[in-house]
Amino acid sequence: MLDDVKRELETCLEAFRKGELTEGQLNRALEACQQTQTPIQDILYLQAGGTSVTSGVLGMLMVRNGEIWEGPDQAEVWPYKTVLEAIRDGWRVVQFPNLALMLDESRTYGLGAEFILERWRQP
Repeated sequence: MLDDVKRELETCLEAFRKGELTEGQLNRALEACQQTQTPIQDILYLQAGGTSVTSGVLGMLMVRNGEIWEGPDQAEVWPYKTVLEAIRDGWRVVQFPNLALMLDESRTYGLGAEFILERWRQP
């Protein structure tokens, strides 16, 4: 979709430089812009055994299409065994574990080594 918009705008620029830009060309570019859909953000929460991206995943939760998915019950069939695997699959880390929660295990009230990742896609 974005390639179509870019192509239409480049055509308009070229016609403008030549002094040949028409209302029809601008309308086609406007229609191409209106046809693009807003990308959807998916969120992935991974609880890992440590703060390294190579630490094993202990728990997961995904928000996809506005729906919460906790993944399979068996860890062996989770889509990712480490945070690094998720990164290699196109997920971007937006929050690393809060190290303050890991300083004193007797007072930890958080999830510890929780990574939050996101991925944008077209609907």
